[in-house]
Amino acid sequence: MKPIHAIALATLGFAATGAAQAQTYGPQDEGHRFSDGSRVVCKDVEVQRSTSDPNRIAGTAAGAVIGGVVGSQVGSGKGRDLATVGGAIAGGTVGRKVQGNRQETRGDRIVEQRCERVWR
Repeated sequence: MKPIHAIALATLGFAATGAAQAQTYGPQDEGHRFSDGSRVVCKDVEVQRSTSDPNRIAGTAAGAVIGGVVGSQVGSGKGRDLATVGGAIAGGTVGRKVQGNRQETRGDRIVEQRCERVWR
């Protein structure tokens, strides 16, 4: 057997072992006890629901453009270039934060039941 094939088979075997150990639990499993003393516990948790722009790209881009335009109005020569770049960076940061705050206040959060195996 070639070394490449042996490595590939070992990798597949390891991946299959990891996949076999990964287990998800749902509300129907709550209270289930295992022989090792662990059990399944479920809790209600507040999670953010998927939004159309979870990475806040629109707010970052808009803030960067506005900040760059404002920064370009300051100074002259190389100072103007630095002010433009600084304004774009600061504007992008502010725009991302503003969009994040709007997403939080719009109620893009839901309560979901999450279950996990605990050892106690």
